[in-house]
Amino acid sequence: MEKKDFEAWLDNISIAFLSLTDLQKNETLDHLISLSGAVQLRHLSNNLEILLKRDFLKLLPLELSFYLLKWLDPQTLLTCCLVSKQWNKVISACTEVWQTACKNLGWQIDDSVQDPLHWKKVYLKAILRMKQLKDHKAFETSSLIGHSARVYALYYKDGLLCTGSDDLSAKLWDVSTGQCIYGIQTHTCAAVKFDEQKLVTGSFDNTLACWEWSSGAKTQHFRGHTGAVFSVDYNDELDILVSGSADFTVKVWALSTGTCLNTLTGHTEWVTKVVLQKCKVRSLMHSPGDYILLSADKYEIKIWPIGREINCKCLKTLSVSEDRSISLQPRLHFDGKYIVCSSALGLYQWDFASYDILRVIKPPDFSNVSLLGFGEIFALLFDNRYLYIMDLRTEKLISRWPLPEYRKSKRGSSFLAGEMSWLNGLNGQND
Repeated sequence: MEKKDFEAWLDNISIAFLSLTDLQKNETLDHLISLSGAVQLRHLSNNLEILLKRDFLKLLPLELSFYLLKWLDPQTLLTCCLVSKQWNKVISACTEVWQTACKNLGWQIDDSVQDPLHWKKVYLKAILRMKQLKDHKAFETSSLIGHSARVYALYYKDGLLCTGSDDLSAKLWDVSTGQCIYGIQTHTCAAVKFDEQKLVTGSFDNTLACWEWSSGAKTQHFRGHTGAVFSVDYNDELDILVSGSADFTVKVWALSTGTCLNTLTGHTEWVTKVVLQKCKVRSLMHSPGDYILLSADKYEIKIWPIGREINCKCLKTLSVSEDRSISLQPRLHFDGKYIVCSSALGLYQWDFASYDILRVIKPPDFSNVSLLGFGEIFALLFDNRYLYIMDLRTEKLISRWPLPEYRKSKRGSSFLAGEMSWLNGLNGQND
């Protein structure tokens, strides 16, 4: 058939085909397929594959593409990036998708950064960090050698670690280098806290002392407790030092003069922890900015409005069992909004504005687990054998590390959390 005649015949066939019903069109195609040979069937197969596939990311408006992509998990998105350059370009440009993926991994998000490629890279880094946590590759261990007797007291701040020992000394270490910056002669230290100029120590000799780092001189000596001093805290703005002791009392001292301003009574067990912290929430009893003192013993946590008056009364006593059948672990977390403490029943979180228990977290076999650090996303816990990381959003343990053998202390001083900002979410700088 000549080309001209073929084109005319094809036009007539096309007009006739378009006039048929769908059923008639199908029957016509079936008949033509039955008449086709291998060459025609191969041609048909190749063209149908192209015709039936639609690149929806290329055809849809960008806003609709982004909306659809938000329903995919990040791992699927990474696979989709391999489909084509166009897909990789569209998926990589979806800022919200990658930000959400980072949030789901416990990453802090700076909404001011809108570069989508930045967030895709952050997600890939977050995946690596979480894998390192689960595979026990996130932490490195090192030893600080220098004390000649048992180390009892620990305090960490801004990359510096202070240690107090039975060898009658306290040392200040640069954690990054392992170098000892200062070493001074003290009494036996059961508790330490420091800043750039001074060190405050609580001792098994029932006293507290303030020391000058640069000279090693003792600038104040605080006498009055009749039992070992297990915990200290201070505030230069208030010129107040507080101490918790085995004599069941909390004492409030003038930091600059060494004078005992008040003795807070009511505890019936060793006071193993005192925390002096600004309140960040409002209630009938306190306002944001008020200084609050928390003191804890084996069964109770007492709350004192220390900033308003020295002769303060206890605002509230918190416990997990009225009959004292359940004891608290000797560790306490207070960030101005929430109080957290662990017990044999689980990890308790109180709302500081109302003193109500917000939740009780009960991981498997919690009877011997103590609190080490608590944040918005992660918590650090430990028992006799392991250090644990918990995702507080799911309340599940996501990793654990074996611990070296140590002597369990009922004061809870055997372990100390250092940098804890990452517990509120990793951000690429705090990991």
